[in-house]
Amino acid sequence: MKKSILVLGIASLASLLSVAAHAEDASPLSFNIGAVSDYRYRGISQTKLKPAVQGGVDYAFSSGFYVGTWLSTISWIRDAGNFNGADVGGANLEMDLYGGYKGEITKDLSYDVGVLSYYYPGSKLGDVAGFKTANTTEIYGALTFGPATVKYSHSLTTLFGFVDSKNSGYIEAAATFDVGNGFSVTPHVGYQKVRNNSSYSYTDYSLTGAKDFGFMVVSLALVGTDTKSVPGNPNSNAYYSPAGKDLGKTALVLGLKKTF
Repeated sequence: MKKSILVLGIASLASLLSVAAHAEDASPLSFNIGAVSDYRYRGISQTKLKPAVQGGVDYAFSSGFYVGTWLSTISWIRDAGNFNGADVGGANLEMDLYGGYKGEITKDLSYDVGVLSYYYPGSKLGDVAGFKTANTTEIYGALTFGPATVKYSHSLTTLFGFVDSKNSGYIEAAATFDVGNGFSVTPHVGYQKVRNNSSYSYTDYSLTGAKDFGFMVVSLALVGTDTKSVPGNPNSNAYYSPAGKDLGKTALVLGLKKTF
């Protein structure tokens, strides 16, 4: 099942990229495809500390509105079923659907507001005792001044399977510095509040260095979290794999990305 999804996804992306290759540079339609040594989302591994294949499509209207979708292979929903033998379905894929509007307040100050839905095809996590549906919808708003961006995301639904977690929030700050010759450095810090589940709230941080080679961007990120100790969990950590590994531990993540 997982291989079939990957083959279908890669074939679809290849078809889209073929169309994109013949598009004009000024086209509002863009595509991206890549891979990472570990898919970290807000500091937490979504792939049991293993690699993921990713890709997306975006369309930017001249008015400032935009829409897009992004996909990645995952394993965390299937892993949740491994803890108690529950049937969580065949959810091996994350599909993000989003839309929003970008504009300027002044020459150096811009904003970005929108809505983002995370959808996990085939997931039955909500049918398992102690969980809600993995599907999540958030609204977000961001301000960018020069190289720095501050963003807040607010969940309109329960958050990634946590019970009674509607109205959770994630606030983050990042800055991207161009250091010349195609190199950039991006420090980032964020705080995830999981409403009514305080043991699972945490801070994440990262420092990413990237090099644009023209045909591809290669990045290396140091990622970590301060996830809490939860009595009764393997290794006493809030986020852990079936083998008891800390999914928020500090680690290096290698990434490859091509945008068309």
